[in-house]
Amino acid sequence: MTFVRVKLLVERMNLGQTAEIRLKGGEPLANVPRSVREEGHEILVLAPEAGESADGVHCLLFRKGKRA
Repeated sequence: MTFVRVKLLVERMNLGQTAEIRLKGGEPLANVPRSVREEGHEILVLAPEAGESADGVHCLLFRKGKRA
């Protein structure tokens, strides 16, 4: 479900525009960045938020690429 929301966000973005989203660990953290790359977008930052563990909340910053 998380990637569906990200995909809807991407559809509203202009080419080259950036977006920052927060991902809770587990499945969203494993699947969303992979799917974003597969859709042709560039991952700029993927890092745990301050004070979070490696499987906690992460910040994902990406730039819309040409394919979407």
